[in-house]
Amino acid sequence: MTLEQLRIFLAVARHEHVTRAAKQLNLTQSAVSAARAALEAQHGVALFDRVGRGIALNEAGRGFLPRAAEVLRRAEEARRWLADLRGGETGTLRLQASQTVASYALPRHLMRFRARHPGIALSFRQGNTAQVLAALRAGEADLGLVEGRIDGAEFETEVIGEDRLLLLTAPDHPWQHRAPGPADLAQGDWVLREPGSGTRAQFDAEMQALGVAILPVLELPSNEACIAAVETGHGATVLSALAAAPHLERGHVRAASLAFPRRLFHAVTHRARHRSRAATAFLDLLRDG
Repeated sequence: MTLEQLRIFLAVARHEHVTRAAKQLNLTQSAVSAARAALEAQHGVALFDRVGRGIALNEAGRGFLPRAAEVLRRAEEARRWLADLRGGETGTLRLQASQTVASYALPRHLMRFRARHPGIALSFRQGNTAQVLAALRAGEADLGLVEGRIDGAEFETEVIGEDRLLLLTAPDHPWQHRAPGPADLAQGDWVLREPGSGTRAQFDAEMQALGVAILPVLELPSNEACIAAVETGHGATVLSALAAAPHLERGHVRAASLAFPRRLFHAVTHRARHRSRAATAFLDLLRDG
């Protein structure tokens, strides 16, 4: 089997449609069909079943899928390693950052890096902290930028900034007139970020330390969605001071009297994976501020 056959297999498996896979790969439909058929014929194993007018992975295909993906990932890693040895201002830096870092702390650094290293392409994705760490484990990102605590000896971390959480409500919420105690917190109508986000992880840890059990009424996937929910006058949320700043300035929400310790922003790499020159250059830029 060839790497090209594996690449085509993964595209067809992802779309479960030959035409859409061909469009993604910029190949003809006949070329994709031929490569898929050749892969199956070479090994005497059918990887797809015909379902109506479409196709679907069968049991063998589902078992082969992660193995094919791993081979391509390792081949790409080897290519990038050789390219890095060649040196020079070329290649691609794959960055992934959690939402707060991506939205409020990272953009100026991306622009500075682009100006300083115009020959290096930037591939950027956003996710929550758990998703960023998963991408580093899978070799899908060279460098992660996240907030909060990082668990796992496989990661190497470096502090690149700090922030603080704020308890936010609408201006007329009762907690704006008196600081909430543990009983108030336990009974609050909480609108919180989704599990897996660094913001949520720190908030859960702080509440656990206070012996307060929290059952949110809403879990939302973005800072803006949490703000929009509590602006209605109902509920409370906890978000980064960076994320809250423009909304506080407009008076849409206010910070209540509940102090949280500072939290750190980290640059994260995987210890077992080669750190490219591009990733090192980006870290150097972050250290410069």
